[in-house]
Amino acid sequence: MFINAAHHLKWDLSSPQVMGILNATPDSFYAHSRVEHENGILQKVSQFIHEGVQVIDVGGQSTRPGADRVDIATEIARVVPVIEMIHHHYPHQLISIDTYQSVVAEAAINAGAHIINDISAGSFDPSILKVVIQYNAGYIGMHLTGKPETMHEIENRTALIPALISYFEAKKQLFKKKGIDNWVIDPGFGFGKTLTENFEMVQKLDQLKVLELPILLGVSRKSAIYKTLGITPEESLNGTTVLNTIGLLKGASILRVHDVKEAVELIQLIPYLK
Repeated sequence: MFINAAHHLKWDLSSPQVMGILNATPDSFYAHSRVEHENGILQKVSQFIHEGVQVIDVGGQSTRPGADRVDIATEIARVVPVIEMIHHHYPHQLISIDTYQSVVAEAAINAGAHIINDISAGSFDPSILKVVIQYNAGYIGMHLTGKPETMHEIENRTALIPALISYFEAKKQLFKKKGIDNWVIDPGFGFGKTLTENFEMVQKLDQLKVLELPILLGVSRKSAIYKTLGITPEESLNGTTVLNTIGLLKGASILRVHDVKEAVELIQLIPYLK
């Protein structure tokens, strides 16, 4: 499947791929994903590309529980120079901007980004959908409930998977009316879900295929893994790989990860496990 990407590119999702996380923030929960100076950025990007990354996801606003929200100017100041640098040195590299702010998304695309990765699926700032259409950008919409201040609060529901399907069906109808047909869904592992729901989501990921849209799975080093195992984010690569393996077997199209090499190797092995 091909999805439009800004700057007249096509995003090929015909086979599973890896999105590498690059946090231009001082407070991301996983310290090794943070980059704050030019040499560190280029070194990390070069490493990702060497390891086989397809998309580099740049974010300037941490969405971990308890993170401080930053203003739009600060978020732009964090991400735009990083995107410009990546685009300058690697002009053919796909870049996504991890933001729910339309102004940030537009600035990022003008700096060289191709895809908008929006944790709110247009709920926090509906104008972001206008940016997607105006620039013919790729789009990822995630499931969450509430507002930025309450997005990690767990909603009362009887069953997670039907709730996810209902949420994305409504988004599909809304987006179609606006002219957005092909996009990527993210079920939102770690966002406003119980521990049991997070693991159930991975186990039953194949049920989301009824939506007929590519699925992004973002479990990398998250608290559901390291708290369950009684370890730290730095020690949770093995648990991440276990969940990513199940996710791929259940139909995930994209793995959003901190560790590109291991995810790429996993994708190479998966055909032998089916």
